[in-house]
Amino acid sequence: MPDLQPLITDLAFGESPRWHDGRLWVADWGAQEVLAVDLEGNKEVVVRVSFPSFPMGIDWLPDGRLLVVSPSQGLLLCREPDGSLTPYADLTGLSAYPWNEVVVDGRGNAYVNNIGFEFPGGEFAPGSVALVTPDGTARKVAEGIAFPNGMVVTPDNSTLIVAESYASRLTAFDIAANGSLSNRRVWAGLDGGAPDGICLDAENAIWYGDVPNKRCVRVRQGGEVLQAIHLDRGCFACILGGAARRTLFLMATEWRGPANMVDGSRTGQVLTAAEAPAPGVGWP
Repeated sequence: MPDLQPLITDLAFGESPRWHDGRLWVADWGAQEVLAVDLEGNKEVVVRVSFPSFPMGIDWLPDGRLLVVSPSQGLLLCREPDGSLTPYADLTGLSAYPWNEVVVDGRGNAYVNNIGFEFPGGEFAPGSVALVTPDGTARKVAEGIAFPNGMVVTPDNSTLIVAESYASRLTAFDIAANGSLSNRRVWAGLDGGAPDGICLDAENAIWYGDVPNKRCVRVRQGGEVLQAIHLDRGCFACILGGAARRTLFLMATEWRGPANMVDGSRTGQVLTAAEAPAPGVGWP
């Protein structure tokens, strides 16, 4: 690594990558679409939404149904077998601000995080994480997070790790049997890094996308930098996928500031780097 190859080069604003059922899935926030892409770059539009889709996280329930975050409605939506989107959980009682990323653990619990202020343009305030249990009940399980972004759950369902974009750190929580979070701690300080989307590998290292620093970085618990891949534009997220989960997929888009994130240009790319040091594990 890194021998970067483009897989897609015409996204409006690609985010929330997931490897699922042999394909890479991408939420194109700028185009209000969820795409599934094979390793040859052939793409299928699986979901089109009519609501404002910035941001729009995605992940899967254990039964194979796709969850989609509708930030403007304060809803977690579920894609049914007939292709329709139906409400899965109502989050409006937990926050009036936009919801962002979602990750579903191995027990079917969905963790959804909330930015905590109007973005872009609003005055900063810390965000939160909500738990949605398999019966659709939602409750807040963590607060005081400085712009919560990407999240991962370890393979044993014991730990949730959250990227705090405005605090230059990855923060870990223990997960209880009922899904509650406790024992908050710094998993890694990132020394000026701005972590966005993240993924976990089998050597207990995390890759994180970094928009302002135009890079994707692999770090060990404690913050030691193991590798950095530098790009010509912001890296918003990453995921390990492919047949052995050793291909690193990078979501890259030109960054023109918060007010111009979705400006009609299509500078979004999916780049691939083969043979990552360790395969992806956990969720997503």
